[in-house]
Parts: sequence; C-alpha cells; structure tokens
Amino acid sequence: MVAKTFRGLEDVLFNELKQLGASDLKKGNRMVEFTGDKDLMYRANFHLRTALRVLKPIAEFKVTDDKELYNKIQTIDWSIYFDLKNTFAVDSVVYSEHFSHSKYVALRVKDAIVDQFREKFQKRPYVDVEDPDVRINIHISNDLCTVSLDSSGDSLHKRGYRLKTNKAPLNEVLAAGMILISGWNKTDVFVDPMCGSGTLVIEAAMIANNIPPGIYRKKFGFETWNDFDNNLLENIYEEDSPEVESDIKIVGSDISEIAIRIAKENISNAGLKRKIDLHINPIENYIPPKTEKGIIITNPPYGERIKINEINSFYKGLGDKFKDRYKGYEVWLLSSNFGAIKHIGLHPSKKLTLFNGPLECKFLNYSIYEGSKKSKYN
Repeated sequence: MVAKTFRGLEDVLFNELKQLGASDLKKGNRMVEFTGDKDLMYRANFHLRTALRVLKPIAEFKVTDDKELYNKIQTIDWSIYFDLKNTFAVDSVVYSEHFSHSKYVALRVKDAIVDQFREKFQKRPYVDVEDPDVRINIHISNDLCTVSLDSSGDSLHKRGYRLKTNKAPLNEVLAAGMILISGWNKTDVFVDPMCGSGTLVIEAAMIANNIPPGIYRKKFGFETWNDFDNNLLENIYEEDSPEVESDIKIVGSDISEIAIRIAKENISNAGLKRKIDLHINPIENYIPPKTEKGIIITNPPYGERIKINEINSFYKGLGDKFKDRYKGYEVWLLSSNFGAIKHIGLHPSKKLTLFNGPLECKFLNYSIYEGSKKSKYN
C-alpha cells in the first residue's frame, strides 16, 4: 500500500506506520510505501494523523501513449472491484514527457473502464466526481503507470470536526505533523497565541488524549468496496480507541473575535470543550501561562495582504514578545515569508522546510530561556 502526505512529513508518517505494525516500509517523495493486510489498511485510515490518503495498488505497467494506456486499463477486470450500481471517479497524477495533461489521462482511463462494462453488460456505471463509491488513482512517473484504489475516499485531512474555518486555515494533517515534529511530550503546557479557527490546539488535544483522527469521520472509501468487512471496522472503533483523560493545559488565543467563535464551535464539535482554553487577545497583549516548561506552536500571518514594512515590524514584535514573555518555552513557528522571518531577531535552533498547500514554508524552533546562552549551558 501507499500512504500519501505533504512534502516534509515523510519521516513522521514513516514512524506512525511503524507504530501501527506496517512492514516493508520505504520512504518516497510525499509518500511512504508499506505492506499489510486489510486490518492494517482500515487501521491506517483510522489512526494516521499525517496521511492524506491510503492507496491500494492493483496494477502496474509501462505506457508511452494514450492508446497503450487505454488498452492496458482494459486488461484489468473492473467488475471485481465494483458493480454497475456503483459510481466511480478517476484521479490522476502525472510526471511524464509522454503525457502532458493529468485530466486527459483521467478521461482516457474513465473511457476504458466504461467501455469494458458496456461490452460486458450492455450498461455502464456512472461517474460521480463529488462523492463516488469507488475512487481510482492513476500515477504516471515517466513511463511507469500505477493503478490504485483509494481506500480513504475524501482526503484524510477532512477529519470531520471542523464546521467552519477562517481565511487560509491550516491543514489538519500539516498541523498534526508540526506537533509531532516538535517532539511535544504531552505533559508541557501547549499554546497557540494566533490560533485562528483552532486547528493546532484541536490536533494537540487529540494527540494528548489519544483520540484517533478517524473517530469523527462519517465514512471511509473502503466502506463501499465489494469486500468491505463491517465487523472488522467496528472492532477497530471499539478496541482501538484507548482514550486517556489528560489534564494538560492547552491554550489558544487570537485577536479576532470571529476566529475564536469559529474555534469554539469546532472544539465543541470535537468534544474537547473541557480540554482547551480560548482567549480573545492580540499577540502584542497576550501573556502565556507561567510555567517552567511549555511549547508554542503557531502559524502567524505570512503577509499576503499586509505591506512589507508592516509585516517586517510585526515579525520583529513577535521576536521581542517571545524574548520578554515566553521564558521556559520552546517556540515553533511556521511561515512562508522568508524576508519577514529575518526580522524576528532570534537564532533558530532548528529549521525545517514544510509545505502549506503550494506555499513553501520554514518551520523554525526558538528556545527561550532566562539569561544568556552561556549561562544556560554553564
């Protein structure tokens, strides 16, 4: 099988799969290959925090033009995987000099499948791009074509708890990846002082309380497959949810009253009202909880709608506040504004590259401590 993720999260996903008991693990670009049975496929969809999709390859072959693609797709017996009563859709990802348009590839694959059904049964199954019963994934790299069934259905970042969002919300998979990369020990105070609609604090509360990300989902793609095992999935829901009652302090704050209202709704929908404290406060005025050890993970504005001098002074202000008010905290900050980052005025102890959608970002770690670095290490 193949678990897909964002670039930069491959190591985290690798470790998650290892903990689930996957074997033959192999990292790739934005994906991890692994081996397992149906039980593991269900568990992967239910438990993985940093996977976007879990694909089950069913065929692999070489293709160099659309006619060859059409013919080889027709060699697969599609009636094994779905019936005339099922709807289907085809997604395609193409990195090849032989095929220039991924949509055209998806169209040719769809034609080949429909023509096969029509030839066999004199009827055709219908395409539903919004909510298909079976989602087929085509991946062409140079001349190698991999045909997979998408066991997830909707992307796994759509946890099901988020009712509303503010502008430019952080993707749930990226948020979970940031928390896991930070090495948060689930005992230190967790703060997001620019929390927006609450994605980071919700994902932190789910991790701290051992709540699987799949618990809120209405359905997974594999539930409409011919070989779906309902008892197996029910067992995973009942046995694989060893939630813990954590009393860790998790706090979110934001300047926007609307954002906090949205965050409250999302937190309530996730059943985490007692787990997260929310405040309306600009970062300039916010004072974090006093603690010997805490962690800040936040996603400040990147400045798409703010003038250069204003965003630079905003980031300088962030650095000043971190130094003054966040003693004892590990600060992790995600931003795509590489120019503004330089104005923070702190030296990052770690710097990683992550992607927030198409935006290349730096995920930076600043250790905030009393006195000088020399006295700290002495």
